[in-house]
Amino acid sequence: MLRQVAISCFIAVLALPAVARTRPHFGGTLRVEVQGDAFESSNGLILGLLMDGLTRIGIDGNPQPALAVRWTSENNDHRWQFWLRPGVQFRNGWPLTSEAVAASLTQSCPTNCPWKAVHALGTSLVFTSDFPVPSLPSMLAENQFLIQLTDAGDGKHPPCCVGTGPFQLAQGLPLSLVANENYWGGRPFVDKVEIVTHRSVRDQWLDLSVGRADLVEVPAEELRQAQQQHLTVVSSPPVTLLALAVSDSSLLSNPNLRSAIALAVDRSALSNVIFQKQGEVTASMLPGALTGYSFLFPTDRDLNKAHEVRGGLNTPPLTLAAENNPIMQLAAQRLALNLHEAGFNVQVANAATVLHKDLALLQLTLASSQPQAALESMLRSVGVVTPVVENTPAGLYKTEREFLGTHTLIPLLYLPRAFAISGRVRDLRLSPDGSPILAGVSLEDAQ
Repeated sequence: MLRQVAISCFIAVLALPAVARTRPHFGGTLRVEVQGDAFESSNGLILGLLMDGLTRIGIDGNPQPALAVRWTSENNDHRWQFWLRPGVQFRNGWPLTSEAVAASLTQSCPTNCPWKAVHALGTSLVFTSDFPVPSLPSMLAENQFLIQLTDAGDGKHPPCCVGTGPFQLAQGLPLSLVANENYWGGRPFVDKVEIVTHRSVRDQWLDLSVGRADLVEVPAEELRQAQQQHLTVVSSPPVTLLALAVSDSSLLSNPNLRSAIALAVDRSALSNVIFQKQGEVTASMLPGALTGYSFLFPTDRDLNKAHEVRGGLNTPPLTLAAENNPIMQLAAQRLALNLHEAGFNVQVANAATVLHKDLALLQLTLASSQPQAALESMLRSVGVVTPVVENTPAGLYKTEREFLGTHTLIPLLYLPRAFAISGRVRDLRLSPDGSPILAGVSLEDAQ
């Protein structure tokens, strides 16, 4: 018996170093590099580190308490009330109040909101709407509705992004965020996050290989290359919708022209050639895994039908705007060629500089893994406030079909988000929208 106890104790002692190696360490600087603007509201990394929402989406896709600890709905989801977490402060030490939250939401969403009005009531927020909003807790977790201080006193506006998040924006360059020691959700493991923006993917990977970066981007079209180079990659399911927005005014006010454009696009070529078969071809706004009905929207190109629907109607040259990065410009050029074969003359332009656009190549983020909230958010991102009253596959499909029937938005591909990490990064997870959850990351060599 004593021999067995001694052996067990010896094994436990041997296991201690292994446990210590896997336990998260506090400290260190996480070095991140990205292609675009880290402050971008949809896919940017910074906003969710500096600010919190009333709710947040858990790994299971359901809304969880954040700045709000609980909520209730009344009047068939026409009225919602959210109670604030007590004792939370903004970065400058000001207390989080219901008045400050209402002011932030009013500033971030002046029009086309998923509510008609929001106002403070004691330590709570009350949202009212003319139509049912059953998915409001999920919507309030989106980046657009993160809470920041909007009044610094004496009528002055505070600097950017004074929030309640796990990190605080530091002064100077490189762009860096320092851990919020008093974060209500617990101090982050790393002391600092340094972010280098507008860095090409090639340079990001080079910096990762020589130890100058810890987390870099892996675009969908580069996933296969990353695997061949044996990078450690963390990837999401398809969460980014590549879609073609079509104006319904001026040159394209005729619905037959928009229908011809929808018939002329070649999704398979985009997926196979440009995105290296990493995308999920779709003509639906939501991915098939979320709804089960995406196959009901045909994805095949029909050039003959496009010519038939166009019926000889001619338009002056159309402008297709796309983000000024190589892959988006290449995809836009491919679409322009598709439309040229259908009788349209399309010129590709930089979305940041063009004043008028008839067509626009967009990347829309799947904000939730709950179908109703995801569809309403997707519609709102293109300026359509349409409540999904019936939260069933049939109801969701009907809403999609009616909107997509206008051919003002043509879904093309669903793409994953992915990141490569260095060997010292531990516990990186991705949120349901594919964003890295940096507040939970620790560094193996932190002291």
